[in-house]
Amino acid sequence: METIAAISTATGNGGIGIIRMSGKNCFEILEKIFRTSKNNKLNIEKIKGYTIQYGYIINNETNEIIDEVLVSFFKNPKSYTRENMCEINSHGGMVVEKRILEQCLKNGAILAEPGEFTKRAFLNGRIDLSQAESIIDIINSKTEKEAKASINQLQGYLSENISSIRHELLDIMADIEASIDYPEYDIEEVTNKKAMTLLENVKNELEQLRESFNTGKILKDGIKTAIIGRPNAGKSSLLNTILKEERAIVSDIEGTTRDTIEEFVTIKGIPLKLVDTAGIRNTQDKIEGIGVEKALKVADDADLILAIFDNTKELNEEDIKILDLIKNKNSIILLNKIDLENSKLEKEVRISNLGKDIVKISAKNRDGIEELYKEIEKMFNIKEIDIDNGKLITNIRHKNQIECGIKSIIEAINAINLSLPIDIISIYIKQTLEDLGKITGENVTEDIISEIFSKFCLGK
Repeated sequence: METIAAISTATGNGGIGIIRMSGKNCFEILEKIFRTSKNNKLNIEKIKGYTIQYGYIINNETNEIIDEVLVSFFKNPKSYTRENMCEINSHGGMVVEKRILEQCLKNGAILAEPGEFTKRAFLNGRIDLSQAESIIDIINSKTEKEAKASINQLQGYLSENISSIRHELLDIMADIEASIDYPEYDIEEVTNKKAMTLLENVKNELEQLRESFNTGKILKDGIKTAIIGRPNAGKSSLLNTILKEERAIVSDIEGTTRDTIEEFVTIKGIPLKLVDTAGIRNTQDKIEGIGVEKALKVADDADLILAIFDNTKELNEEDIKILDLIKNKNSIILLNKIDLENSKLEKEVRISNLGKDIVKISAKNRDGIEELYKEIEKMFNIKEIDIDNGKLITNIRHKNQIECGIKSIIEAINAINLSLPIDIISIYIKQTLEDLGKITGENVTEDIISEIFSKFCLGK
């Protein structure tokens, strides 16, 4: 493979910038553009891995010094990619970083594709595919729990779990192959009984992993939280209060919010994807009507609904519609504007009869907001999530492959119950092995690999 190079630090000014190179000719290219502090060329033969040298990157055509740098060396196979690698630590700044990268490219490297360093780590066997995917999850982590779950996956917890299940299936396959190869011993019945027990165990293990996605999805994507209510109930004020910034326009004019506004926030360690919506009401305004339709769809798809009501007004037709909407949903009822007199809803039986948690708030003055946070914390007890046992998946691709594996296992169990030939049973077990192998990368197409690594940033 050719030697690749890319800027690994984020675009913009910073304390340092890092330009990475990896590949067979990495050190030869560096030799052309690096000079030690004593203006000596790099001695490739004396390079040791896990060392750093101080010096300068130069334009080897003009001998102009481009920057003062520290270069870290990593020798095959003890590097991120299992190839010869170096990282040029320069002063931060787009101009300097780009000029150093240009020298790398002019002298034999090619520009790396997004995620190509990690892709090489996978292709060279340092990590499997699920570990590679965990790296982008670590980079994109929004909470400590999500980061810890991603680090566990990088350390191989999920890989070990999948590997253990595959070994159980391979044990079954070994018995089946023996039964097929030596039919004169008439061991098929014994093999079927053993296979049934092991397949049931595997099915249970896979189902546990699949169910863990419900928790993993929350850690990764956040709890999709819809703020709904009729116009001027205080939805946008609540959003601004939670975010502690004026994110949404607040006005006495009804129908100000006509589209959804989405923001991510972490409350007591719980990731929330907040969605402020248009006020729910009957309207002749075409644009506002589209906003109301979107509000209803967001509420229908939400993991949590914060239904906000104006405590100074009687329930009207729109409020009743909202109460019907949240009846069978994960929801909290908020009685807003408690800072004002003339309470209308605190004893409203149509609200209390729903059996939902009710919190009295003033979105304007932040009264009751901490109580709201406590209710959310109680509803989604993130602190109790065990992320250390490896039985937690956060990736939808992994979930889909596990579901495929479960279907194949069920087919194998049904085949045993129907007394089908044992070689038919083996077909379904082999399919399960293939399904699970796609998680770790043993059985995966180039298209899937390319799609996964295209989500990475340059230089990673």
